[in-house]
Amino acid sequence: MGVKPLRLAVLISGSGRTLKNLLVRIAAERLGAEVRLVISSRPEAGGLQFAREADVPWVVFSRKDFAVQDFSRAVFDRCRAAEADIVVLAGFLARLVIPADFENRVVNIHPALVPAFCGQGFFGHHVHQAALDYGVKLSGCTVHFVDNQYDHGPVILQKAVPVLDDDTADTLAARVFEAETEAYPEALQLIACGRVQVTGRRVRVGPPASPST
Repeated sequence: MGVKPLRLAVLISGSGRTLKNLLVRIAAERLGAEVRLVISSRPEAGGLQFAREADVPWVVFSRKDFAVQDFSRAVFDRCRAAEADIVVLAGFLARLVIPADFENRVVNIHPALVPAFCGQGFFGHHVHQAALDYGVKLSGCTVHFVDNQYDHGPVILQKAVPVLDDDTADTLAARVFEAETEAYPEALQLIACGRVQVTGRRVRVGPPASPST
């Protein structure tokens, strides 16, 4: 791909389907990255199996065993040790305090078009049910940098999907996840290529680098 692989630490709490998607795309050379570390907030997280299968180092920090500050410190100390360029939240349901050296280096994907249906309490099917209850005609997903407010950091990219008249939270969730499988790798590839610039709340995506001659 002509770029140095982006070194990722992927944080999970559950099934790990986003982690699996990233590993598959990396293996197929469709994403210029390498997963250096997987951290789970739950020892029973199914996604740890994908880390084992890919021979990726992994560790569990159970949220209940730490105060918030201590939990965040443990997580980011391990990310530093792994020399991660970017920390990827992939269904990670534990609160983190982002340290200064990881500003604009932690990314998340939210299953709605931020700032709609986001913030504390809006996760998983709660998001999709809220979209249906409101009656919106479009939903989607948002990849954004993470700050110390829920679903608040600068937006990198968004993908929209239609909301159909006969949708349930489950069917809408499935359609949104299909968009997520494209959006997250796309955003990470833009970062890997050095095309993402952040100014305040604005994220600008620059043109691809010209081939060397």
